Amino acid sequence: MSHQHTIAKEKNLTGIGLHTGQKVTATFKPAEPDTGIVFIRTDIAGNPEIKACVENLLMPATSPRCSVLEKNGVQIQTLEHVMAALSGLGIDNIIIEINGVEVPGMDGSCMDFMQVLSEAGVREQDKPRSYFSIKEPIFVEDGNSTLIALPADDFRISYTLSYEHPLLKTKFLEVKITPDVFKSDIAKARTFCLDSEVDELKKHGFGKGANHENTVVVGGDGVLKTKLRYEDEFVRHKILDIIGDLNLFGMPIKGHIIALKSGHMHNVKLLKKIDQQKQKFSPPQQISIKYELPAGQQMDINEIKKILPHREPFLFVDRILSLERGKKCVGIKNVTINDYFFKGHFPEMPVMPGVLIVEAMAQVGGIMMLAAEENRGKIAFFMTINNVKFRKPVVPGDQLVFEVEAVKIKSRSGQVRGQALVDGKVVAEAEFVVVLGGDA
Repeated sequence: MSHQHTIAKEKNLTGIGLHTGQKVTATFKPAEPDTGIVFIRTDIAGNPEIKACVENLLMPATSPRCSVLEKNGVQIQTLEHVMAALSGLGIDNIIIEINGVEVPGMDGSCMDFMQVLSEAGVREQDKPRSYFSIKEPIFVEDGNSTLIALPADDFRISYTLSYEHPLLKTKFLEVKITPDVFKSDIAKARTFCLDSEVDELKKHGFGKGANHENTVVVGGDGVLKTKLRYEDEFVRHKILDIIGDLNLFGMPIKGHIIALKSGHMHNVKLLKKIDQQKQKFSPPQQISIKYELPAGQQMDINEIKKILPHREPFLFVDRILSLERGKKCVGIKNVTINDYFFKGHFPEMPVMPGVLIVEAMAQVGGIMMLAAEENRGKIAFFMTINNVKFRKPVVPGDQLVFEVEAVKIKSRSGQVRGQALVDGKVVAEAEFVVVLGGDA
């Protein structure tokens, strides 16, 4: 069993941001198990925290030359090299305090980060490490660039570099990533750009802190003012970037990554798709029951039928998990291919109609109001439906969890707010007013 790791003691590192040109200090601190990698902006009031995870990844169109985390308008930029170093050393939990927006670029590789973290010491923790294994192929394609993730028992990367330049002509490298291989074959590879790109990059605000000491600049006749550390340093740095970007997933990944002329934009898109696959294959979340039913039990379909007048095929609640009468209610519907509406919506791509999701949500709200003895036998009628939003399609195999709460309840009417979730993520939400009518 592999265990989580953190560092043993605090260490500092100061340098210049490759793109902002600002001097910044990063302070690395030990962290508790399951903390993950957390950045703290000490230059901003309140010291806001930003965790390295897919949820906080900025979309690639806004950051084509580096990877960026953002939460509540606060950013951490150009973190791929430090993330690669953390991956190479197997560090799962760490606090990184930083007094600027951009991680220092150092020499354009991740060797300085490797050194300072090694000096801090890597300490094993008494908690097992979790991995995510790619379950089925994932593809990202954009013009001439391709990025593929395939199932594998280890973590390996195959990269094909191809530029219209003599030094950057087609090169291929496949590496099985282990700590020793990373340190010897990948960690020293520096970021690079073409001499012809420099003016355009600076025009768009990039490379303000770049120089020949931290960036390999490739001119028409060769590398300018430096020597390559590896004959194929360029393709090795591309692999370094992939390792750093994939470490933003929040846990180590097992899979074979195949890349053709890809960059940060494609890495981020791949991460988003890997996260979608993780959600798809995650076991259903256990719903905690916050509100007890009268006998401390869940309400099955037979009990539901004693409250709601609806019957098949228009009864869309299978079970009530929790109920606080007149206040809150949680119910579920198991969506199956046998549901009648899939025969026409749509046979080739079955999707649950949004109007039926709202109807099911309202039925849970009706149970919340009709469960009171004084309302038994009545019917809950819709009066208004407002602020309806559909976030994601619902398909056969999903389990809809409806969470409904009362906003304002009167003797014969109620204003209700509800949301529908699949695997813990909101797929629909709505507000509605219900009026209680005569006997069913």
